[in-house]
Amino acid sequence: LLIESLALAVLGGAFGLALAYGALRVLAAKGPATLPRLHEIAIDPLALGFTFAISLLAGLLFGLIPVIKYAGPHLATSLRAGGRSMSHGRERQRARNTLVVVQVGLALVLLVGSCLMIRTFQALRKVPPGFTRAEQIQILHAFIPPEHVKEPERVMRMEQAMMDRLAAIPGVSSIALSSGAPMEGFNNSDLLYAEDKSYAAGDIPPVRPFRSVTPGQFKTIGTPLLAGRDFTWNDLYQKLHVAIVSRNLAQEMWGSAEAALGKRIRPDPKSPWREVVGVVGDLHDNGIQKKAATIAYWPAMMDTFEGDDVRVLRGVTFLIRSDRAGTESFLKEARQAIWSLDANLPIFLVRTLQDVYNQSMARTSFTLVMLAIAGVMALVLGIVGIYGVIAYAVSQRTREIGIRIALGAQHGELRGMFVRDGLLLAAVGAAMGFAAAVALTRLMSALLFGVSTLDAQAYAFASTVLIGAAALASYVPARRATVVAVSYTHL
Repeated sequence: LLIESLALAVLGGAFGLALAYGALRVLAAKGPATLPRLHEIAIDPLALGFTFAISLLAGLLFGLIPVIKYAGPHLATSLRAGGRSMSHGRERQRARNTLVVVQVGLALVLLVGSCLMIRTFQALRKVPPGFTRAEQIQILHAFIPPEHVKEPERVMRMEQAMMDRLAAIPGVSSIALSSGAPMEGFNNSDLLYAEDKSYAAGDIPPVRPFRSVTPGQFKTIGTPLLAGRDFTWNDLYQKLHVAIVSRNLAQEMWGSAEAALGKRIRPDPKSPWREVVGVVGDLHDNGIQKKAATIAYWPAMMDTFEGDDVRVLRGVTFLIRSDRAGTESFLKEARQAIWSLDANLPIFLVRTLQDVYNQSMARTSFTLVMLAIAGVMALVLGIVGIYGVIAYAVSQRTREIGIRIALGAQHGELRGMFVRDGLLLAAVGAAMGFAAAVALTRLMSALLFGVSTLDAQAYAFASTVLIGAAALASYVPARRATVVAVSYTHL
């Protein structure tokens, strides 16, 4: 008995390692790029040794329990309990049922967690990010060092010339230049003074993110212009004192987008006041799961800014809308267009806005995959447990079933009897799992978005899947039992 238990434990451990290997491949493919040393995660000798040791320990423990329990004085009792008329003692039956109930409860907890993450993922997908058709927006970063071009206005004209050549590439519908693309994380923040706001002694104005942009920025990425106008090239070259703000910043400071027009803001007391000439839609610059940033947009070239007499972007982000975005041919033409003006200009971080968006969602999708794998494994264990209990009970009651059929019992009634037993175990396990899920899912509240830890749909779906699987696991051996019993009655 002990050798059999150890052999089964080792085989189970080997099967578990095979599943773990497959799961690791999936997690490595789906994991966020920001996770350190993600692709180095593997099943090393230490993991193999630990798995082997745990398998042996489990086999030894569960193999010794019946040996100790039924050896010596208890042998006669166990033999009587194992006779044909009492094929399984009540105590052993309770132990099997308890194990199945625990497996089902654990499965429900993990399934609820998976459902909550799926609901979170769906909620995030429904949030407008502040841009449209991200797969059509190509991002290229470049830097113009002072050694190449010194004068700020020449830098701006060179950048505009690059934009003109990029716009001439077949398939390009619009182009802009910015200090950073949405959700990339290259954000700058500064104090934001409003002319019509007063600040008490010792108080400081709020710190808000800002971005420097050229005309066409909002059209290119698909951010709607809600009030006023966009920047013009005349604003930049004449260094007019203008600004654009996001809708939520306008609401925060003045109550509405329309009320913001004509107001004046600046980043520090030494800078000139800049008139708000436009209000644009909100942008989830820090990720969909976070509140949309309250952003101030400055012209890509302006005077008297943060200690500079003239500030111009040297580290720039080209945003190009094209249905060819991401293709090798398009990227080759884009690089050639930029290098035609400066062959030594470094171009880096080449990707689409869709890539950036997917990366911002990587943490949620990675957690979803992990919970889904764990949930499926737990569900399989629960189903196998229910199937084993019902199948064993059926095998021990074949003669009884045959007698019932001979006395006129209907097959459906007999199958229903065993299915009810399986559903009862599943219901008890589900009830325990439900209570555990209510307590444990609070720990993952920080991972959820737009979904409560007590989301009714998640609990209902997980329970339905579990009960349905339990019914199927009970029906299969019950159906086979009636067929076998009919053959038994004809012997």
